[in-house]
Amino acid sequence: MNLLELTRLALSRLGASRLRAFLTMLGVIIGVASVVALVSAGQGATSGITSQLQGLGTNLLTVSPGSSFTGFTRGAAGSATTLTVADATAIGSLDGVAAYAPQVSTQALVVAGTKNTTTSIVGTTSAYASVNAFDIWQGRFLTDASNDYDLREAVLGGTTADDLGLGASSIGSTITIDGLPFQLVGILQTKGSSGPTSQDDQVLIPLTTAQHHFVSGTSVRSISLSVATADQIDAVKASITTTLDERHGISASGTPDFSITDQSQLLSTVSSVSGLLTVLLGGIASISLIVGGIGIMNIMLVSVRERTREIGIRKAIGARSRDILAQFLVEALVISLLGGLIGIVAGAIASAVIGQVAGWGFAFNPLTVVVAVAFSLVVGVVFGVWPARQAARLDPIVALRYE
Repeated sequence: MNLLELTRLALSRLGASRLRAFLTMLGVIIGVASVVALVSAGQGATSGITSQLQGLGTNLLTVSPGSSFTGFTRGAAGSATTLTVADATAIGSLDGVAAYAPQVSTQALVVAGTKNTTTSIVGTTSAYASVNAFDIWQGRFLTDASNDYDLREAVLGGTTADDLGLGASSIGSTITIDGLPFQLVGILQTKGSSGPTSQDDQVLIPLTTAQHHFVSGTSVRSISLSVATADQIDAVKASITTTLDERHGISASGTPDFSITDQSQLLSTVSSVSGLLTVLLGGIASISLIVGGIGIMNIMLVSVRERTREIGIRKAIGARSRDILAQFLVEALVISLLGGLIGIVAGAIASAVIGQVAGWGFAFNPLTVVVAVAFSLVVGVVFGVWPARQAARLDPIVALRYE
């Protein structure tokens, strides 16, 4: 018998006991659906995080201070006060730097009318929006004059504005930050979360105003820079390192008191972690495929016992052992393949639902389908060979006597 005839025979056998066939497939269906859904969820999460990181800014570099020391105790990264506004001005004038924005920050209570919230207060300059790729939803952003004249102006993130019940009609109104009145001049377009913090839950005020009223001294928390072109990033990082080493008196063998990060580092880290997570999720889901394969083998062994007389009759009229082997092996393959196809559809639906709920949309890789189908066929072959061999090795005389 050729493959087409064997497939038709297998389908007719499955059609004769549909409930049993479905229950046999169920393990494969669940396994394939789990693999497809979890792998797609991992890829979707990676895509969502990557999009958020890319939304931080174009060719973004961030210079942060190093660690502070108290006696022999080293503090966390960024706890030192080694970066100043003068440092920001110096590296902002380097070749390849399109714009720069020094930042200081603190936490404070913000009040608007009868509503209030405690959030991050970020002191920065007019270049902050362009460097970090923020768009204005209503009003305007901070200006050079805001810093030059130490003005009490505030721009709210979308989440902060919602928390305070402020909208388009609130532009020009007065809010208070830690008891000080500020004029609301703008509200930012929402961008979403980036890691554990939200880019939309903050209040931006002029850097000079923040240093005057909230953060003493001339040190800054970080300096964000936008590089003119992507191929200049490495050169600009080297120039920044040289400039700050000279300004801070750090020798060639000394330890820098600052760090420089860029998007490619963040994206590489995220991709590595997400890749490992996706493989782990896929591996865990594959266990259910093995369980499904064991179910197929169990049912096929039962089927061999139930059809012992049929096998004896077929051998008596000329069927060879390899024909019997092929018949039962094709039946196992058909069960696993049908289960795999149903599982792919179920997994695609599940991944679409997960993506919708999580907010990263439908992420589906065609390669996942190929792998899932191949895995289904492997399950069918591996767990179908033994029952098929058991059937092929039956003695026709003994089989014909079987009741």
